[in-house]
Amino acid sequence: MLIRIRKSWEIQESRVTPEATYVNRRDILRGMGLGGLAIGSASLGLPGKVYADNADPSQSLYPVSRNPAYQVDRDLTPYKIASTYNNFYEFGSHKNIARAAQRLNIRPWTVTIDGMVSTPREIAIDDLLARMPLEERIYRHRCVEAWSMVVPWSGFPLKELVRLADPTADARYLVMQTFEDSSVASGQKQFWYPWPYTEVLTLEEATHDLAFMVTGLYGKPVPKQNGAPLRLAVPWKYGFKHVKSIARFSFVKERPKTFWETLNSDEYGFWANVNPDVPHPRWSQASERDIGTGERFPTLLFNGYAEAVQGLYRNVEDKSRLFV
Repeated sequence: MLIRIRKSWEIQESRVTPEATYVNRRDILRGMGLGGLAIGSASLGLPGKVYADNADPSQSLYPVSRNPAYQVDRDLTPYKIASTYNNFYEFGSHKNIARAAQRLNIRPWTVTIDGMVSTPREIAIDDLLARMPLEERIYRHRCVEAWSMVVPWSGFPLKELVRLADPTADARYLVMQTFEDSSVASGQKQFWYPWPYTEVLTLEEATHDLAFMVTGLYGKPVPKQNGAPLRLAVPWKYGFKHVKSIARFSFVKERPKTFWETLNSDEYGFWANVNPDVPHPRWSQASERDIGTGERFPTLLFNGYAEAVQGLYRNVEDKSRLFV
């Protein structure tokens, strides 16, 4: 007899909005001509039109099927909050960047894959999407500023992109960088920041089942302010690791410094794994505020994904810097 052992992040499906209900509600509203309006369905997190956006060629791909293996025992954060309360330093060092981010041109968008790979390439984002197995996953998201949200991301496993890249045996790290265009991203005119925004994962982290490339949010293409057309989600790490609007993936042998390491390595280290017992130098990480409900919750080790990911760090020598 096959006995299925539930993973640490999974909950009973009866406690999550059924996919059919989620999709059918969208279809009904679309048929009523309300698909582009704010609809006040905060409990389901259904998307309203927060900002007008240009036609996205990938709209027809969504919604995608939800993967039931990835669930969270907490209410979804309302779309309006999840799509407006976030950092995107390219457009300003504050939370109210959603309007400014509409200047970002997401088509044409070319993704460069280079470094220690069998064949360096450039690929248009829509060609990349056509090659990837899209699905929806519900993840916890924990910011280093001690707030959190729960969102349904659409996208594909990062390991599929690594497989496409076919890195050489000597590659050890995956470097991800945002676009650079100060004519649309005013924050990039601030020369004291080390542009482009750069994040790095070990290849073992990048090929873990939880590492996810985000292309959609709440059954729609991911909004510009949330990192369109392609961003990272690694739910066991603090949010500043979740690099947005990625334009380049480079496979390298030596570990480079990340954006925040370069600015302040004492406060924003390379690993950035969520740990309630390791405080930020200026505040505690023992608890977090859910921005959807205002409730406070105890912070979970690895953001609740410890069982799945702690094995990634069994051979890390510098344990003192593992979580900061």
